[in-house]
Amino acid sequence: MRMIGLIGGMSWESSAEYYRILNQGVRDRLGPTASARCLLWSFDFAEIEALQHRGDWAALGERLAEAAQLLEAAGAEGLLICTNTMHRLAAQVEAAVAIPLLHIADPTAACIKAARFSTVGLLGTAFTMEQPFYKERLAERHGLRVLVPDAADRATVHRVIYEELVAGRIVPESRAAYRAILERLAAAGAEAVILGCTEIMLLIGAEDSPVPVFDTTALHAAAAVDWMLAAPDESKA
Repeated sequence: MRMIGLIGGMSWESSAEYYRILNQGVRDRLGPTASARCLLWSFDFAEIEALQHRGDWAALGERLAEAAQLLEAAGAEGLLICTNTMHRLAAQVEAAVAIPLLHIADPTAACIKAARFSTVGLLGTAFTMEQPFYKERLAERHGLRVLVPDAADRATVHRVIYEELVAGRIVPESRAAYRAILERLAAAGAEAVILGCTEIMLLIGAEDSPVPVFDTTALHAAAAVDWMLAAPDESKA
C-alpha cells in the first residue's frame, strides 16, 4: 500500500471525512483489520481563511508548498489537497515536490463523463465558483460545460460554507436555500451538480437535488484509495 499525504485542516470537518472514507475504503478492499497508510498535515483554518479573504495567495502557496515538502520528507508517496478552493495552488504544490498530486477535479470529471453528462452546475466557495482555476480545468481537460449560480446565490453558498459548515453547524434553513439553488441550476440546464466544496456534503446529498450530484470529497478520497492500492506496474499518476 502506498503512503498518502493529506494537506488538510481546511476545514478539519471535511478532513475528518477524508480520513473516514480512506480507511473505510481500504478496509472494504483488504479486510476488517486493514486501514489506510496516511500522513496528515492539518492547518489552523482561521489563518488560512484570513489569507484567502485578504487575497494573499502568494502566502497561501508558500504554506501549502511547505506542507507538501514536509509530508514528502516524512514518507508520503502521493498527495491530496483536502479542499477544492486550495487547488488554485495545485501547480505550485506540484512544483515543490517530486511525488504526484491527485487533483480533486479529475476523478470528479471522470465520474461525470462516465455518467454521460456534459453540462454541470458547480457549487463551492466564491473563489471556486468565480475564479477560473477550477472551471477551466473541467472545461479544458475534460470537455465539460460548467454553470454557476447567479451572484446572489453564490453569496449564499459562500456564506453558509464559511459561517456554518466549517464550524460544523447544520442549519435547516440553509439546506432549504441550497435546495432552491440546485433547482435553479437544473432549470438553467445543469444535467448534474458538482458539490465543489468539501464541506457541502455535510449539508446536502442526492435527496436534496432534482439532478444527480457529484460529491468531490467522496470521489477524491475514493480515487486516493485506488491509487494507494494500485499494483506497482499500474500508473503512478
